[in-house]
Amino acid sequence: MSDQLIERTRRLLDQADVAFAGVPGSEALGAARARLEGPLRVAIAGKVKAGKSTLLNALVGERLAPTDTGECTKIVTWYHDGHTYQVMLYPRDGSSPVQLRFHRDDGAIEVDLEGRDPVSVDRLDITWPSGGLRKLTLVDTPGVDTLSEGVGERAFDFLDPKDTETPADAVLYLMKHIHSSDLGLLEAFHDESVSQPNPVNAIAVLSRADEIGGGRIDSMASAQRIANRYGRDSRLRRLVQVVLPVAGLLAETAETLTEREFGWLVELAAVPRKEMDTYLLSADGFIQARPETPLTSLEREQLLDRFGIFGIRQSMALLRAKRVRSSVELARELTKRSGLIELQTILTTLFVDRAAVLKTRSALLTVERLCEENPTNPASAELLLDIEQVMAGAHPFNELAMMAAIRTGRIVAKEDDLLDLEQTLGSAGVAPWQRLGLTADASEEQLRTTAYESIGRWQRLAESPLASHDLSQAARVAIRSLEEVVAGFG
Repeated sequence: MSDQLIERTRRLLDQADVAFAGVPGSEALGAARARLEGPLRVAIAGKVKAGKSTLLNALVGERLAPTDTGECTKIVTWYHDGHTYQVMLYPRDGSSPVQLRFHRDDGAIEVDLEGRDPVSVDRLDITWPSGGLRKLTLVDTPGVDTLSEGVGERAFDFLDPKDTETPADAVLYLMKHIHSSDLGLLEAFHDESVSQPNPVNAIAVLSRADEIGGGRIDSMASAQRIANRYGRDSRLRRLVQVVLPVAGLLAETAETLTEREFGWLVELAAVPRKEMDTYLLSADGFIQARPETPLTSLEREQLLDRFGIFGIRQSMALLRAKRVRSSVELARELTKRSGLIELQTILTTLFVDRAAVLKTRSALLTVERLCEENPTNPASAELLLDIEQVMAGAHPFNELAMMAAIRTGRIVAKEDDLLDLEQTLGSAGVAPWQRLGLTADASEEQLRTTAYESIGRWQRLAESPLASHDLSQAARVAIRSLEEVVAGFG
C-alpha cells in the first residue's frame, strides 16, 4: 500500500508540473517531490531552555546542536544526513544561499554567521554524515517565548500551515506544564482536515523530566504520573498523540558518555553513600564538596553540566550496586532510565512506520493549494478530484481521519471502546501485534484468532442501531484495518 500511495502521488505531481508550468508558486512542486523521496521531517519545538537541542543531540547520538543561548539557537536549523560536512545559510530576503565556515567545539557545531543578524536568516541547513539522521531529518526551532524581537515568532511561522505549507511532517513539542503558549503553537500545527496535520503528527514531551522530581532517584516515576495525567487532558489530547517524559540531558550524556567521565564517576562512587548523598542535596553542595572529595571542583562542575543531579545519583546507584562495570554498560542503563528508548520507539511506530502516508499528505497539500490559488486553470478541478480519490482510496488516510475524529471528540462512545478503536487504527503502531494489543512475540495463530474476534466485535458495533453514524463509520474503518492484518497472513 505504501509503495502504491507514493507512486500515485508521483504521477499526480507530474500532472501538476504540466498544469502549473510557469505559474507563481509552482516551484513548490519540485520541493514536494524532493520531500516525497527524502526522510521524514520532524520538528522539535518548545519554549526557550526547554531542552530542544539537547533532545535533538540524544536522538542523533552525537553532540551536534549547540545547547547554549548563542546566536544560532535563534535560527531554524535543519539537520540532514549526507556524505559531506556542510553548513548552508538561506537568507530571509530570498537571495542565494551562502556556505558558512564552522567548527566543532566540545562536540557542538559552532557556525560563523559572519556578523549577520539572526533575524535576517531564514534557516540553516547542516549536512552531517550520521546514522541517526538517515530515517529522520530533524529541525531545531527557536524558543516560542524568547524576548528577542522576531525570534519568538519563528516557531509559529515554521509550523503554522495556514499561510503556506509547513515544512514539517511531524512535531515533537517539549513542555513542562500545559501553558497557553504551548497550546497555541500546537494548535498552529493542528488541523482536523485529513489533508493537513492532526494529532497523529504530534508528540508532547515532558522535557527535563528529572527536574520535575527535584532530581530525586524516583523523579522519572513522578514525571510519568504527570505525563499520564496530561495525556488525559481534553485540551492536549486533541492536539497530540501521546505525552512522554524524557530526561533529555541524561539521554544526551548517555549517548555521548566518555571514558574520562566514567572514571570520574567510579571515583565518586567510592565515597561512602551517606557522605555523597549530603553533597548531592544541591548543585552548589556537590561542586563545593570538601577538598578531600575526589575530583576538583571544576571536574565536578563538568560532571554536573553533563549529568545533572539526577544523572549523577543514578550513576552512583548503578556503580555501587555493581550493576554496571564499564562505560558501555553505564551508558546503556542511563539511556533506559532517561526515557529515550520509549521516545525512539514511539517515533518509529507513529512517524517512521507511517512515513509514506505523512509525506504523501504533504505533497498532496502542495498540489491542493496550487489548485485553490489558480481556480481558473482548466486542470485545477480535475487535480482536486484526483486528490480526493487518492485520499478516499488509501486506507491509511481513513485511519488518520478517524483517529483525529476520536481525539477531537467527534466520535462519542465508551472510553474502553474508543481506546480499543484507536489501537486498532494504529495509535500504538501499525504492526499486527500492536494493532491487536498483543506482544511482539505473539504467534501467527494468536494474531489470526484475535484479529477475527476483533472483526466480529467491530461488526456488531457497526451494525448496532444504538451506535451513532460516526461511530459506525469508525468501526468499519477498524474492520478494514483488521482485514488487511488477516490478509497479510496469506
